[in-house]
Amino acid sequence: MRKSVQESLTMEYNPTMFKKKFFFDFCKRLFDIISSGLALILFSWIFIIIAILIKLGSKGPVFYGHNRIGKNGKVFKVWKFRSMRVDNRPLEEILTPEQLEEYKRDYKVTNDPRVTGIGKILRKTSLDELPQLWNIFIGQMSVVGWRPILEEEFLRYGNNKELLIKVRPGLTGYWASHGRSDIAYDERIKMELYYVVKRGFWMDIRILWHTAIGVFKGDGAK
Repeated sequence: MRKSVQESLTMEYNPTMFKKKFFFDFCKRLFDIISSGLALILFSWIFIIIAILIKLGSKGPVFYGHNRIGKNGKVFKVWKFRSMRVDNRPLEEILTPEQLEEYKRDYKVTNDPRVTGIGKILRKTSLDELPQLWNIFIGQMSVVGWRPILEEEFLRYGNNKELLIKVRPGLTGYWASHGRSDIAYDERIKMELYYVVKRGFWMDIRILWHTAIGVFKGDGAK
């Protein structure tokens, strides 16, 4: 799939490249409902253990919800296990100038001082994303898609915003399974759009395979 990654970084995209795939979309939604429903039941004991560890580690809620852009531009709340300390201070008072610049550029921070001890483990193993199984079950997300983004990130897609929101965001995706934190944001945009254009059964299977390998290696988000 490395060849596809290179192709995605050189392609130019526009809204007219979107193709409707009715059978694929129907099967994909059916898979989302069944897989997320079963996972919510099977992993319920993990939810309980993580919830206890979060409460013991720091004060604050177990879950963290944040507004993101979804299919058709609809705003919805993405759920995660809380991995940061509750701190209402402005970012300028928490992060160093270098970290603040990194956050404004890539919407992520290396060695973020707000992350708790258990939060580092949750992020490294991607377990902080488990609550998004509920987002999938109710139809706000898919197992595979482009990763949900903030409104200011959405604006960076320019004329291709319409193309991006043709499909649901995902728990994992083409960008998320191929480098994630090591890929510059402008390159991420091209990779997310590449998925929207090229999506299909075989591509989803490969993405899930790469995601499983990444989780096993501990290649989580920062």
